[in-house]
Amino acid sequence: MKKIALSLCAVLACGSMMISCKNEAPANEKKSTTKAKTESAAGLPNYRYVDSDTLLAKYNLAKDYQEEMLRMQNNLDNTARQQQSAIESLAAQYQQKQQNNGYSSQAEMERDMRNLQNRQNAAQNQIGKMQNDMQTQMANAQSAVQDSIVKYVEEYNKAHGYDAIFMKAATLYIDPRLDITDEILKGLNERYNKVKK
Repeated sequence: MKKIALSLCAVLACGSMMISCKNEAPANEKKSTTKAKTESAAGLPNYRYVDSDTLLAKYNLAKDYQEEMLRMQNNLDNTARQQQSAIESLAAQYQQKQQNNGYSSQAEMERDMRNLQNRQNAAQNQIGKMQNDMQTQMANAQSAVQDSIVKYVEEYNKAHGYDAIFMKAATLYIDPRLDITDEILKGLNERYNKVKK
């Protein structure tokens, strides 16, 4: 699950190191909004940041996708174990048959070996397809989570008028007073929970 969360985090961090926030107000109106915000924030700069690790850990959409990916991984692991066990059992059966001189001809033994090889190939193809499906769904999940966060931050900023909202991962140090992660997380979860119902 950490692997899934880390890959979601990497996409968020790389895909949007900085979310640029546009305010549709005219230039003179924007200046007064910015000035009022700066004054009300006790001289803080007119940008904020969010912690993507916290968003991924607590955003219900991301958590749902992580659970889905975990279920898929468990299903893949179980299928791989079952296939391996079936192939090992068949190989042992053929080996026992050979040791007991159970083959009446070389052609019969070769037929069984081809059957074993075909079973191995089919198992590899099935596992490969499951892995590809999982990777595709993981990429779709990462994209959905990133799009959801970016769209919400853009909506959020229309009401707040910040010049920029950064991902914390893109900074070496940033004043903790500029952190709006909890506000963003609350809004994301409220919006997602409404849609989910």
